[in-house]
Amino acid sequence: MATAPGPVRPAEPAPASARFTDRLSPRASFAIRRTGRLVASLLIVVVASFLVIHLVPGDPVRAALGPTAPVGLVENTRADLGLDEPVTRQFADYVAGLLQGDLGTSIQTRQDVAEVIAARFPTTLTLASLGFLVAIAGALPIGMGAALLARTARGRSANPVVSGGLGVLIAVPDFLLSVGLIAVFSVWLGLFSPAGWGDLRSSVLPVLGLSLGPMAYLARIVQVEMIKVLDSTYMTTARAKRLPQRIVLFRHALPNIVTATLTVGGLLLSGLTAGTVVIETVFAIPGMGNTLISAVQTKDYPMIQGVVLVFALMVLAVNLIVDLILITIDPRTSISEG
Repeated sequence: MATAPGPVRPAEPAPASARFTDRLSPRASFAIRRTGRLVASLLIVVVASFLVIHLVPGDPVRAALGPTAPVGLVENTRADLGLDEPVTRQFADYVAGLLQGDLGTSIQTRQDVAEVIAARFPTTLTLASLGFLVAIAGALPIGMGAALLARTARGRSANPVVSGGLGVLIAVPDFLLSVGLIAVFSVWLGLFSPAGWGDLRSSVLPVLGLSLGPMAYLARIVQVEMIKVLDSTYMTTARAKRLPQRIVLFRHALPNIVTATLTVGGLLLSGLTAGTVVIETVFAIPGMGNTLISAVQTKDYPMIQGVVLVFALMVLAVNLIVDLILITIDPRTSISEG
């Protein structure tokens, strides 16, 4: 005898957060999740930069005023800057200042940190942007050319040389590459200025020193992805239709490597932003990187915190922009990974 079915239990209502995201489009939900991650990452940066700096031994006030400064002056300066308060109180004051747009006052120069960063930020942003454009402009043709070369009978013997050259550029540190550029193009050939920033002669070497390594790395990615695409079935079909080579490459092959190239390009742009610290130091460029090195040497806590925070904002903003571009180009992959 069949038993009567038991009572059907009503489904439990979904959480309010789930009901809210269900009403949104996939792109809007993806953007909200990414923005939430950005805010969480920024909070971690704020806490970490404050705690790490305060754990470094040494007295920043004594370092700024010098070893012969009177004790009374050191104590008064420490009280003016709030460094005589407990660490928890200093952190609370720091966060309250950030919410009001106040990054504090430099211990070394007694200047407003926000004003110093505002004066140096355009230089760093210009250097990073030019380095990224040069890296992209060089990586695409080099990577595509290396992939096409590897598919020819004569090119197979030359492909290890190209790959080896790119590998050397990837392995050489930025500062060593920059010193080599100065030695060759400034000291030996006298074509460009060895230091400074502002005109063409002084800008070429810093941009090359910043971009050559990332350009080689991205070119290798483009080469590998292009070889995969050229060996795919739909590319065989496109060539069977006897389409011109430029149409096969730019209409069928290039769009299929955009996602991987853009993903790596976003990571490289984040790396270029951090790499400006080394380049600005080598070429004596008055940017945020040079300011950060000087602040570390003098234990200028407010300046270090402000510059690190701005660098973190730049990197997080780049990652968010790349994610939003990827979701526009390839919505299914980006949303499923988000």
